[in-house]
Amino acid sequence: MTGIADGTSTWIRRFHPAPAPAPRLACFPHAGGAASYYFPVSKALGPDIEVLAVQYPGRQDRHAEPCLSSVEEMAERAVAGLRPWAAEAPLALFGHSMGASVAFEVARRLESEGAPVRTLFVSGRTAPSRTRNEGVHALGDADFLAALAELDESTAAVLANEELLRMAMPSLRADYRAAETYTYRPGSDVSCPVVAMIGTDDPKVTADEADAWRKHTSGPFELHTFPGAHFYLNAEAANVQRLIRQRM
Repeated sequence: MTGIADGTSTWIRRFHPAPAPAPRLACFPHAGGAASYYFPVSKALGPDIEVLAVQYPGRQDRHAEPCLSSVEEMAERAVAGLRPWAAEAPLALFGHSMGASVAFEVARRLESEGAPVRTLFVSGRTAPSRTRNEGVHALGDADFLAALAELDESTAAVLANEELLRMAMPSLRADYRAAETYTYRPGSDVSCPVVAMIGTDDPKVTADEADAWRKHTSGPFELHTFPGAHFYLNAEAANVQRLIRQRM
């Protein structure tokens, strides 16, 4: 298929193609994030593990497309983009924050279609049945931006640049709405191994809320903690990548 042949599609970015039969890891960005967030991960894990980075609409090279405001719709569209890859060999999935919910819903759909998932890595996110709605997406612009800056210091440059902020605001708003209004629908969960990861000082998820992921798989479950807050994985990249390598 074209997406596999040239490594590009509307939804999938393949930064560092690896020779077969390297296992593949599909990565799902956080709210306001983009596929490029996983470029360093792709470089670090390759060529032993090939990263497929998911690109949601409404950002970067897809900035002209309407944003999606539902985790379920993101998952449905992402599955369509990943289906050809999953047909070749089982994929592992990694999602951070909102991306963990999208990855979970993708895993549910792939398994329901008979496509096994190698491992589901979920980072910085409460279990599906424990999702919070803190109402950040409904705040006025000033309070909304203040909440973002408090959570992720790396966004300061974007928030201070009027042009970049104007471009980023629609996807930030839509993604936060999707993340905060996501409602778990009981049914078939997953059978693949689930590896949950959190920062010890993450205000968005407690160890108890992360441990509840074990209830959503009939397979093995692990919970790992790392020093740091919500974006602990920036400073702990090497350790997170080491864990991914070990489990894949």
